[in-house]
Amino acid sequence: MEQQIATEVVGLGGVNDFSLWQLFIRADFVVKSVILILMASSVYSWALIFNKYQLFKKINLSTTEFENKFWKAKSAESLNNSLPAKSIDPLTKIFQLAMTELIKTKSKSSAVQSARVERIIEISTDKEIKEIEKNFTFLATVGSTAPFIGLFGTVWGIMNSFQSIAISRNTSLAIVAPGIAEALFATALGLLAAIPAVVAYNKFNSDSKKYVSRVENFSKRFLSII
Repeated sequence: MEQQIATEVVGLGGVNDFSLWQLFIRADFVVKSVILILMASSVYSWALIFNKYQLFKKINLSTTEFENKFWKAKSAESLNNSLPAKSIDPLTKIFQLAMTELIKTKSKSSAVQSARVERIIEISTDKEIKEIEKNFTFLATVGSTAPFIGLFGTVWGIMNSFQSIAISRNTSLAIVAPGIAEALFATALGLLAAIPAVVAYNKFNSDSKKYVSRVENFSKRFLSII
């Protein structure tokens, strides 16, 4: 067994191909598993990033359009009647639910009516924001754990390299370099997955807070005129 490992390690001395594919192929099962996990996480993170970018772009435009309609409308009732039954805009849906409750409680006192409408706005706002922030935790998790997963792959790969070097009793750079390169590839992938995820999470978290503030400001103004 030791002779086989020694032969394989000596054979690495002639390795000149350090392409990413070859680094993956030469890695052992554990390092390959780490690389695959990091690649899958990175791909899914980028899919989420693209999806959330499009989402925030869409809802900011649709909310601006709705607010313009609201302040130009003759009355809240006329605007509510002109809106489509199903809307993709969170603020429009919140407004429609508030108007439905407002109409249902017309016979109630002004204080009761305002309290119930305010409660509906709070519940619907919370629901819409949860939908917007869906999968934020995945980006945060990738951002915080991917470097450590990559580091684990690197440590494992380097440990195996040194064990093999000890068995072969050959410490030349030509022998050490391929194994070290394969191990460091895992760390590079960990950083590649983590950095965009962290940047995107912070950006989208900030965008979400701004949108929440926008909805809350509209809700206060709406409640003040009903």
